[in-house]
Amino acid sequence: MSIVITNPDQRMAEIAEKVKHGERLSLEDGVFLYQSDDLLTIGQLANEVNLRKNGKKVYFIDNMSLYFTNVCEAHCAFCHFRRDEGEEGAYTLSPEEMFEYIDAHIQPGMREFHIAQGHNPHLPFEYYVNCIRALKERYPDVTIKAHTAAEIEFYSRISGLSYKQVLQTLMDAGLATLTGGGAEILSERYRKKMGVGKATTDQWLQVQRDAHSLGLKTHATMLYGSIETLEERIQHMILLRELQDDTNGFMVFIPNSVQPANVNAGIKRRVAAFDDLKTIAISRLMVDNIQHIKAYFINLGTQLAQIALSFGASDVHGTIVKERISHAAGALSPEGLTRDELVWLVKGAGRIPVERDTFYNEIKVY
Repeated sequence: MSIVITNPDQRMAEIAEKVKHGERLSLEDGVFLYQSDDLLTIGQLANEVNLRKNGKKVYFIDNMSLYFTNVCEAHCAFCHFRRDEGEEGAYTLSPEEMFEYIDAHIQPGMREFHIAQGHNPHLPFEYYVNCIRALKERYPDVTIKAHTAAEIEFYSRISGLSYKQVLQTLMDAGLATLTGGGAEILSERYRKKMGVGKATTDQWLQVQRDAHSLGLKTHATMLYGSIETLEERIQHMILLRELQDDTNGFMVFIPNSVQPANVNAGIKRRVAAFDDLKTIAISRLMVDNIQHIKAYFINLGTQLAQIALSFGASDVHGTIVKERISHAAGALSPEGLTRDELVWLVKGAGRIPVERDTFYNEIKVY
């Protein structure tokens, strides 16, 4: 796709008028914004949209990330978390082993378990169901946010059940929402090139559609900064926007940058902060029907996440305790933050910290 801009100032003014009047931006508008170096104007427009939607409130949750297994059948080029069965560092935990970890780290008031893991083909679907059920029985007051749409497609293949049957079985065991991962870039060119050995674009979207039809509110991500084109980034956002038009099932959009292979990777191997902020802002402008854009401090780092709150973001995720997937790929951020640190981060940006539950019900305004 080639877009020729004869008068960029005029084009930016036209986009600003669209934003002012709540008109939807096109694929061409989004690509133009990515090609522009006028970061401050783009950020200002996104900030205006976010203030209209959410005021100065910025949300976070007291949660804990859990990882039952890192064994995975897929070999995605960007992943450094996965292992093969029997490989050094590979593990699969029983619910009882996970209880030990949780009990050593859980704090009063924790509201969510965020579960991410590999697609382990050596386990039956019942293993994953039993893990959810065991967690819910032992920690009934904690919301279980687990499984990407790609994992649901994987469970469908190994169980012979439909997506809806898989989802309903997990919901009956205690699942309350899906995580947003597995989307990467919703482009088959990208997925083939990057060896994304999991759900296709259509499958990922269909799982989300089925989840929304069953009453689940879910999350959506985008993993940018590798081989995707700017058009593919914007098309990814438009696909989410179109599904949201139909279902209104997404609560938040989380654009995450690709992390390098190790923590010592130089600056040339990392996504530029300029691109990170631009992506947050363009996400807010393009995905006009999803309430929140998340500045994920694990990928952005705490200080850039703080700045992103003036570029359209209204969520900074949560306490996490110990993140593993991005840090396996060289993230430089803390593995988790305390509630007090998150409050400080938000207040330091001149915003109002709001502790929430999984579904953005307000628990406490600081």
